[in-house]
Amino acid sequence: MASSGFRFELMHTDTGSNARRGRLHTPRGSVELPTFMPVGTLGTVKGVDVDRLRSTGSQIVLGNTYHLALRPGADVVASLGGLHEFMGWSGPILTDSGGFQVFSLADRVKVTESGVSFRSHIDGSPLEITPERSIAIQELLGSDFAMAFDHVVALPNKREVIADATWRSVRWAERCRQAAQRNDQMLLGIVQGGLDPRLRQDCAKALVALDFQGYAIGGLSVGEPPPEMYATLEATIPALPADRPRYLMGVGRPEDLVESMARGVDMFDCVMPTRNGRNALAFTDRGTIRLRNAQHERDSSPLEADCPCPACQHSRGYLRHLFQAKEMLGPILTSIHNITYYQRLMAEARLAIESDAFDEFRRAKLAGWEA
Repeated sequence: MASSGFRFELMHTDTGSNARRGRLHTPRGSVELPTFMPVGTLGTVKGVDVDRLRSTGSQIVLGNTYHLALRPGADVVASLGGLHEFMGWSGPILTDSGGFQVFSLADRVKVTESGVSFRSHIDGSPLEITPERSIAIQELLGSDFAMAFDHVVALPNKREVIADATWRSVRWAERCRQAAQRNDQMLLGIVQGGLDPRLRQDCAKALVALDFQGYAIGGLSVGEPPPEMYATLEATIPALPADRPRYLMGVGRPEDLVESMARGVDMFDCVMPTRNGRNALAFTDRGTIRLRNAQHERDSSPLEADCPCPACQHSRGYLRHLFQAKEMLGPILTSIHNITYYQRLMAEARLAIESDAFDEFRRAKLAGWEA
């Protein structure tokens, strides 16, 4: 079922790269592309309230089907007005299908052609997710963007294992397409295929034939070196339609974002800004700052002088003190800073693409991070 109220607008492609400036129109507002989606797995971006999240420049957030199905339950979320009302976020929301948990919880799952049987990581209780069930949960949650249920495997892996999971993902995508009922939810297909260029291209062609409104590239950043990921993107993206949004799932190093944008990716998500923030790691244009290091004890400078976030209203010495004292404000402030940094990076990238200066922007950022 085609969803209504959604439209992808390709506004400009950088002349020196394949970086794209676009806009994704949704019933809950437009999303400027390229964009980064903070991860709110359980209906919350850890440690960051929605007002603070909006102030970072975030336009769209991500929730997770598997986790929300276990706790509090999709029916509970639906009874409380759906995921937007539940978490107090009025902008667009994308929900992952639960497919990544097939990889991340591999010791707790059994995969068949029908679907996946999980053992809850909370209490060991059983949970079965099929393509149809994944769509039903996402429709109960009421997200704006739903993902097809896919089979993710670790890399490197045997070719036959990757091929089996890839074609199962295509068959499951077709079942998701048939199961979708809501016309106010946009469904995206997910391209799998490991690091095999031909398999990625064949998977992309099969999904394009199913005519999804957007396409994701999944199964990367699961152990492969960055150059292999970039080569996989270069093989996959030309097989995707230019008039649909492209979403690279779960990739979050700033270097990887910039390199992927240069290859034509529009959307990203990752837990890295908040996970690193909780562990006293702050992102800046000069690389990662490890706030627990003793060198910051008497440092009166902010993380970044031109950053408007609340963390940068304080000194590095104060932020270090919060972590040393195990005060919860330390992880909160550093998480907010990191999300703000990612959103500033996206905003700068959009301006660079509009000006046909993305390659210069890319080189300058990479040089700063390497320094």
